[in-house]
Amino acid sequence: MIAVVYSGSKSAFWKIALNGKTVAECTTPGINPYLNEPKQIMLQLHKNTTLINHAEQIKKIYVFAAGASSVAKQQELINTLVQFFKNSRISVKDDLYGASIAACYNETGIVGILGSGSNCAYFDGKKPEQNNYGLGFILGDEGSANYFGRVLLKKYLEDKLPGDLKAKFDEKYNVDRAIILERVYKKPAVQHYLSGFFDFYIENRQHKVIIQLIDQAFERYFQIYLLPTLQKHPGKNVHFVGTVAGTFQDRLRLIAQKHDVSIISVTKEPIYNLLHYYAN
Repeated sequence: MIAVVYSGSKSAFWKIALNGKTVAECTTPGINPYLNEPKQIMLQLHKNTTLINHAEQIKKIYVFAAGASSVAKQQELINTLVQFFKNSRISVKDDLYGASIAACYNETGIVGILGSGSNCAYFDGKKPEQNNYGLGFILGDEGSANYFGRVLLKKYLEDKLPGDLKAKFDEKYNVDRAIILERVYKKPAVQHYLSGFFDFYIENRQHKVIIQLIDQAFERYFQIYLLPTLQKHPGKNVHFVGTVAGTFQDRLRLIAQKHDVSIISVTKEPIYNLLHYYAN
């Protein structure tokens, strides 16, 4: 029995398989060794009955997690997980590696992540090329769910949302300036809070202002991440992975078309492709 895990900072998706067939699946809070202490990760594992029921039978686990780009953080996460999965051999790579496998398998290509966070890299068929991206929700993550949340809150606090959108925002969230600033600057897991506002974009995706914000975010992503990567690797196939890319792929493709970029694939939930790859 094997398990495959794909984790952003907000959520981790688990698939457990035997002889190539899925026998169980679940979702836990994100497993990010930069943001989550080992005790916190263990606590979440012990709350999940699916993982408890299968822990002893799982012999191999493939983990792809945001924040696991360094060898030190990978080993730290292995040391944590092995305390729960005592009979398992555990492999940990970062989410960009997992996204690359899910999008390209063993082929070369440029892979963009647009999920709770964002990243981009050239994949040579074996591993993603090192880059200077992946700076997290404070210094980076342009185009991601938490970036969308940050933009929306700023517009709201600066009273720059049109009246109809502001009314919908007030009705849905019932917050004010003091509550928002308290939550952002004094409470933990800010990136999860920011990502939570992504639903507002989905619910109001036909509103012209929301469309503008989506297009502006994707344009910023292209300028910072994708176009510089394409300049280094011209002619390579471009793939996208993640919830944001999958949810708004119509807008994403329009921005790509503007820059004469052809998107080969958009994979909203990479866990399925990863399971197929490692189970077979």
